[in-house]
Amino acid sequence: MISMPDSVIDVVGGVDTHADAHVAAAVDRLGRVLGTGAFATTRSGYLELIAWLESFGRVTTVGIEGTGAWGKGLTRVVQDTGIDVVEVIRPNRQTRRRYGKSDMVDAIAAARAVLNGEATATPRDTDGTIEALRLLRIARRSAITTRTRTANQLHAVITTAPDPIKAQLNGLTMTRITRIATNYRPGTNLTNTTHATKYTLKTLAQRWRTLTNEINHLNTQLDTLVAHAAPPGLLDICGVNTHTATDLLIAAGTNPHRITSDQSFAALCGVSPVDASSGHHIRHRLNRGGDRQANAALYRIVIVQLRYHQPARDYMTRRLQQGRTKPEVIRCLKRYVARTIWTHLNPN
Repeated sequence: MISMPDSVIDVVGGVDTHADAHVAAAVDRLGRVLGTGAFATTRSGYLELIAWLESFGRVTTVGIEGTGAWGKGLTRVVQDTGIDVVEVIRPNRQTRRRYGKSDMVDAIAAARAVLNGEATATPRDTDGTIEALRLLRIARRSAITTRTRTANQLHAVITTAPDPIKAQLNGLTMTRITRIATNYRPGTNLTNTTHATKYTLKTLAQRWRTLTNEINHLNTQLDTLVAHAAPPGLLDICGVNTHTATDLLIAAGTNPHRITSDQSFAALCGVSPVDASSGHHIRHRLNRGGDRQANAALYRIVIVQLRYHQPARDYMTRRLQQGRTKPEVIRCLKRYVARTIWTHLNPN
């Protein structure tokens, strides 16, 4: 490593990420802007951005917006060079009203957010098995959405089908409907309503069965990956299955040690109560932030526990008697489950 003279200044970078080009800003330790520039969203562009920042001095930290989206590639390359990366959220509306909105302004704001300590979050690392879980989850949810749409279309066609077809399929389960419709032999004359209806039902039924097979295959792959990635005891918690564990593991990332407390994990999942007190009125409101998929996973876990886990049922009964509403008790249980999950993700 080449030693730098004492006169070299410390530089903090800020990056506003986009699909085609990233806008970067460099500031010194006093927050003075040293320069701004735009760089392509390619590996050579990332290396050019790093070299540009280093031309101003010793780069200590880079704040990047969207480290899990458009900034993911840049985050990987910067981390590989040994430079610390901090995740930066977009400037709030008050800042934008005061200073305007542009890519250059956002990049400068990102660098200054790191400098003044406003941005401190370590980016979530989702390489390896966790990244595979995220990608398979995308494919599975897409297949489920399409299958649901296909099922709705099947029911709609049956509702308006000729009476013999409607009488044959009406009231059956989707599995039986698709089995019967797949075996239809529509005639070649599709100007005939009966033939056209059978042809449509056959096509939709084949699509539904194909998507079902695809979902089942993805479920098998997810089962294998979650069994490999989940820490001991996570899947033994009442209400935690492959899909809820997938959402929670993706939220935690490959580096859950960056989450230093159960309070931080609760905030990450959007289940930490937000203070909304004023004057003599002390209350907390619902947290609408955090990872919404992890939040939904915690909700599903709580709903299962309220049906099958006696301690959760007893807690609900006791808090209702104390004057709490059911949604309030569910939020309390979500916070408790988040704490339990965190102890498994961070056993130390």
